[in-house]
Amino acid sequence: METKQTTSAASCGSGQGSLPGSCGSLAFPYVPMQGTDPVRYSRMEALQTGTLFPGLDLPFKEAIQAKTKLANTALVELMALDFAIDELGLYLVTHSQDQEALQLYWSYINLAKEGREKYQKLYGPLLQTDLTPDEGFAWLKDPWPWDEGGNS
Repeated sequence: METKQTTSAASCGSGQGSLPGSCGSLAFPYVPMQGTDPVRYSRMEALQTGTLFPGLDLPFKEAIQAKTKLANTALVELMALDFAIDELGLYLVTHSQDQEALQLYWSYINLAKEGREKYQKLYGPLLQTDLTPDEGFAWLKDPWPWDEGGNS
């Protein structure tokens, strides 16, 4: 008759954790620091790839790209700007001295703000929190942006 051995973390030595039937060394993950002024994708390519920085490409990048072909519309451009802003913001957390990235970050914020204003004048609010004082609660009114070509 076969007996099943179990190991608890308490019975393993210092610096070890439990594995099914035995103990194993604890892992010490290492995450290399991204270099200063890394190569960047365009905003649209970043949105489709899932990262602004080619050095952070995931092994399954091509599979993701094949499934995320996005039309070049005003709404998709706003999404790409917002994605690039988020990515640059994360980069700047660890590279606060990179003035080129900081300038690009602020220019993207200004472009996104300007783009949202233009989009909302044409098609209405993008978010529930966008104020529409003259129209009341405009979310319930037709047509929706995609009914009027708001995504083009």
